[in-house]
Amino acid sequence: MSRAGGDGTAALERAGAETVKRAVELDLASRFQESLVCYQEGIDLLLQVVKGTKDEAKKQRYRQKISEYMTRAEDIKKHIEKEKQDGKYHKQIRIEENATGFGYEKLFQEYLTEIVSEVWVEDPYIRQVHQGSGRNQQTSGLEEIKQSLRNHGITLNVAFSSSIHDREIRFNNGWMIKIGRGLDYFKRPQGRFSIGYCDFDLRPCHETTVDVFHTKHTKKM
Repeated sequence: MSRAGGDGTAALERAGAETVKRAVELDLASRFQESLVCYQEGIDLLLQVVKGTKDEAKKQRYRQKISEYMTRAEDIKKHIEKEKQDGKYHKQIRIEENATGFGYEKLFQEYLTEIVSEVWVEDPYIRQVHQGSGRNQQTSGLEEIKQSLRNHGITLNVAFSSSIHDREIRFNNGWMIKIGRGLDYFKRPQGRFSIGYCDFDLRPCHETTVDVFHTKHTKKM
């Protein structure tokens, strides 16, 4: 029992050290939003280490480190908030050719906070099967989604335009996301039973760039 507990603490130490190391690397690269997430995860892991060890010297050492990381994380929060207030926030994600791990949920989850009540999607070509939630016909597929969402108290409004060229997703909490290829950045799966057919995190992507901005006001469609 004691040995298992020690092994668990050692694993937490390794995970915590790796996470804060990544946080520092991202911090130095000015990738502040990602850095903040890593700092927060690393701090949580190190707090568990402090809780699980009886070595007072180690506890004191980690408490000092945790205090330093918390101070830096707070500074980053303030920096990000200031950029958001000034309308200067910009984060860029580069998706490499054949990269995986970039499903829609993974890409957007960070920005879908509890206060989001409206989302606007503008895309010139929403026509692929995986963009229509697995439906073959665009119109009938969108109508089916509309009816399904209505059962959950969500209203879907669809408008067609012959002049839209931009590709962007906007949330009414101020976040705006622009994807170079629009929503169609996944490669076609080899078949219905191939890895990535259902789980988009496992599906290879086309090379594209994702730009994330924060603005005080988002326009409505």
